Amino acid sequence: MLSFRHTLIHSMMALSVCFSSLALADVTVNTKYGQVTVPDHPQKIVTLYEGALDTMTAVQVKVAGSITTRGGEGVADYIADKAGNVAIVATGRETNIEAVLAQRPDVIMAPYYLSESQYKILSKIAPTLVPDFDRTSPDLWEKEARFYAGAVGKTPQINQVLTAIHQQETELKQAIEAKIPSDQRTTIVARWMPQGPIIMADYLFAGTLLKAVGLHPSDAGLLKKGRPHSSPLSLENLSAIDADRLFLVTLNNDGKSALDAAKSSPAFSRLNVVKNNRVTLADGQVWSSATGPVAAQVILRDIHAAVLGQTH
Repeated sequence: MLSFRHTLIHSMMALSVCFSSLALADVTVNTKYGQVTVPDHPQKIVTLYEGALDTMTAVQVKVAGSITTRGGEGVADYIADKAGNVAIVATGRETNIEAVLAQRPDVIMAPYYLSESQYKILSKIAPTLVPDFDRTSPDLWEKEARFYAGAVGKTPQINQVLTAIHQQETELKQAIEAKIPSDQRTTIVARWMPQGPIIMADYLFAGTLLKAVGLHPSDAGLLKKGRPHSSPLSLENLSAIDADRLFLVTLNNDGKSALDAAKSSPAFSRLNVVKNNRVTLADGQVWSSATGPVAAQVILRDIHAAVLGQTH
């Protein structure tokens, strides 16, 4: 029997014992804007990217300031308790420079899309880390996790956490392959918006996890190369999301209200995936906004519950 939650908890508890005696040193990191040196044992860390906050939480590093989750006023619910009291210094659209300054950070962990003009401002406050990886890489989230963790001397810790996740993926894949024939595993992840659902690209975070456990995520052929999602679908075109299994993610009450309206429509009720009761509602803060080891654990548990009918 799988035990995702217990595996991660045990792995994270072991980190403080296994690595507490390792000496740290200044770390030089290759970033989007050149080499950046992070001082030995940074005490105050600001994360301007949800994936960086997730990674720091996974390796048990306290973050002083961070970013709001999409559609929220604080950090994402799935990580709030683990992250503890974190000052909000930015939203997805804007960074409050004064709030960042107030934290007196030793290092700033920024998102891949940080502009050069913003970088020049932030890098005057503290060493600023901007990852530079192929956004369509199937192991992108792991590369970013290693990037942020390595910058603060936590490479052994993040490797241990990722190894535990890979083991969980293997166990879940074996269970799914034993239960569901290969030709019955097509899966679509769609974010439900008030104006209609948008299909998420299969190379995004959730899609890579679905692939890792033996499911077949699809974009229904509606996405241009490199695009993260489709245009909103009208109710008349809902057949595009009629896969073997559908994960519908919502970010707020507006999306949930729109979904309730769709459920009452003939176009939605005619979908085979609806008739077969294989539609799973998922938290958009995790499935479409987050990235990182802690979020991966949540998604793996969601997949396990949806496909195998059990939670752990």
